[in-house]
Parts: sequence; structure tokens; C-alpha cells
Amino acid sequence: MVRTAQADTLPLGDLPNWRYPDPRVEVLDKRFKAKVGNAAIERIATGFRWAEGPVYVRDYRCLIWSDIPNNRMMRWNEEDGHLSIFRQPSNYTNGNTRDRQGRLLSCEHDSRRLVRTEHDGTITVLMDSFDGKKLNAPNDVVVASDDSIWFTDPGYGIFGFYEGHKDTSEQPPRVYRVDGKTGKASIVIDSFDKPNGLAFAPDEKKLYVIDTGLTHGGRSNMRVLDVDIGTGKVTADKVFAENFAPGFTDGVRIDVDGNVWCSMGWADPKEDGVRIYAPTGDLIGKIHIPETCANLCFGGPKRNRLFICGSTSVYATYVETQGALVP
Repeated sequence: MVRTAQADTLPLGDLPNWRYPDPRVEVLDKRFKAKVGNAAIERIATGFRWAEGPVYVRDYRCLIWSDIPNNRMMRWNEEDGHLSIFRQPSNYTNGNTRDRQGRLLSCEHDSRRLVRTEHDGTITVLMDSFDGKKLNAPNDVVVASDDSIWFTDPGYGIFGFYEGHKDTSEQPPRVYRVDGKTGKASIVIDSFDKPNGLAFAPDEKKLYVIDTGLTHGGRSNMRVLDVDIGTGKVTADKVFAENFAPGFTDGVRIDVDGNVWCSMGWADPKEDGVRIYAPTGDLIGKIHIPETCANLCFGGPKRNRLFICGSTSVYATYVETQGALVP
């Protein structure tokens, strides 16, 4: 495995200088009630170039994520900590999730497509073009309760050779919806600079979408859309949070109380990790890790373990809440 100087100095297990309660889990507002007094932040795996797209598979008690520049997907067994390669090559896969039938959905940068891994291991291409033109490079994906699939297509996989290949964009950056019954694709919204991570509120009436346009001189914020999951129609669109610059957030998940958990990094090291926002948009908590954070997900048998993709490593901690809308 590829290792870095930072990876060599930090061991697996609880982070150095830990104590209960872990000071790296920071409560900023009494509405943040997810801190567990005797749960520390653990480093569960390391040796990656850029960890992204985590998804927890409860029926197999494992975590799957992408190591994009190494063109592979990794798997960590929660029962014994065994780390292995899930798929290589992976077409420089980025975001992953599962549908309501337990199948893995993945956003492939290099092939510029959204795919599904069937139960027998075969790959089904769900979408690779729209109106006869290639997608840019699908980035992140979620599934609604009506089986519709929603994904972002900012184009990072065709901006260079490190996480895909250099190519020409044929579409504006967009959020798409694929109907769960007909497979027909439609545009949800196309007013983002670089739409990235996305997640539904527990009632699925709101969709949170991160804009990482700051990478190309644009915006660094998170917007919230009022949506109809059955049609993909957007009836309201407003900024939910925008206090990220000079860094930015990338991935997002929601807990059962509607709190918004998002990654943070790319600027002040003291801000690396996870931010937690109340449904009102107020910042109520932070979880600090020693690397830029790309994405996160809830997992574990009780959906109360937070898995965090840092740059070269994956971290985990138990929280006193549960992730929402986990298949």
C-alpha cells in the first residue's frame, strides 16, 4: 500500500493523546447531543492517496470506499479489522451508496458513468450520457425511498489524469435524477458551479447539495432545495451554510433528527474533520481529525458509528445519534 510520512507517524487505533471525553469532538451548542463520553476517535485504516465515497454494508458488517488516485475500492471488515481491495481497477470510482435492494451504486470518473453492482457481481450501466452527450464525471449519489437515484456531475474526473483522465466537458455541471421505475433521467438543477456531495432530509422533502466551485474560482457553500422525490421538481433553493472558505466541504450525511453532518478541509488544519449543523443552519458541533476530510457516512449495526474519510486514512467514532435513510 502507498504510505505517507503522516501515515507512518500515526498508528491505527485511538488517536494519540486521547482521553475521555475525547476533546476532538467539540460541542458548540447544546443542540449537539451526539457526543459520547467514553468514545474516542479511532484510525481504522491507512495507506491511501485520497479516500472518498464511504458506504457501510450492514449485512456484511463492512465499510467500502474509494481510493480514487490508486484506481481501486477498499473494504474494511468491522468484525476483525481486516483490510482488503474490493475492486481494482475501479474506473477511478468516487461516490458510492446502496439502493433499497442492497445493490452498490458507484460514480465512475474514468468511464464517466453511473453504475450498479448486481448481487452476482456483474456491472449494470445506469447512465453515461444525457441527450446524446457524455456525462462529465459523476461524483456522488443517493437513493430515495421511491428508488429514484440522484447524483451530481461536476466534472472533476476529466480535469486531469490523477483521478481519471483529461477530457472535454460536454454538459454543464448538474444534479440529475434517474427514475426508479422507468430509468428515465432528468435534470434536477443546473445552477451550481460544481455540485458535489448530496443528501436527503429524513422526510425527503429537502435535498442538501454542496457546491465546491471554489476549486475553480466559484462558490464554497451548501444549498438546500425543496424537492418532490417523485418528480424531481425543485420548488425552493437557498443557501444553507457558507462559512467554509478558504476551505470547503465535500461530502454530507443527515442524522435522524435532521442535523447535517459534512466534511471540512483544504485550508486551516484546525478545521479538518466534520462539521455538524442544526436544521436551522446553525453550527452546533465539530469533530476534528488530523487530515483534510473528504466524506463520511453512518454505519455499524445500529447506524450510530460515524466513518470519516480523511486524505490517507479512514477514521471512526461512535455518536449518540443514528444516520437517516440508510438502506
